[in-house]
Amino acid sequence: QVQLVESGGGLVPAGGSLRLSCAASGRTFTNYAVAWFRRAPGKQREFVAGISSDSGNTFYATFVKGRFTISRDNAKNTAYLQMNDLQPEDAALYYCAAGRSSGSTWYKEYDYWGQGTQVTVSS
Repeated sequence: QVQLVESGGGLVPAGGSLRLSCAASGRTFTNYAVAWFRRAPGKQREFVAGISSDSGNTFYATFVKGRFTISRDNAKNTAYLQMNDLQPEDAALYYCAAGRSSGSTWYKEYDYWGQGTQVTVSS
């Protein structure tokens, strides 16, 4: 089992920034790829960004458009999502997830999930 706990969400004005964190415990964090997903009210869960277990590969949803950066610090068992130039359409509950399949944007490829952290963007 891997336990994931997200933090760092909050309320920011449009154009603002947030850095989300995903702290992992349990099984060896370095064995897993990590991804961030989000779900806005009334919408489907969607992939945001992913990173391989060794940070060698990162990949993003097209709507990120260079605004977000995913990273991880395996020594700290923590992954991050730096989000810049946030817009109202980015408001959602953001989840981190861990799984064995690196490079996947499909949520079913991820076995472990956190409870989410809320991001709200005011216009």
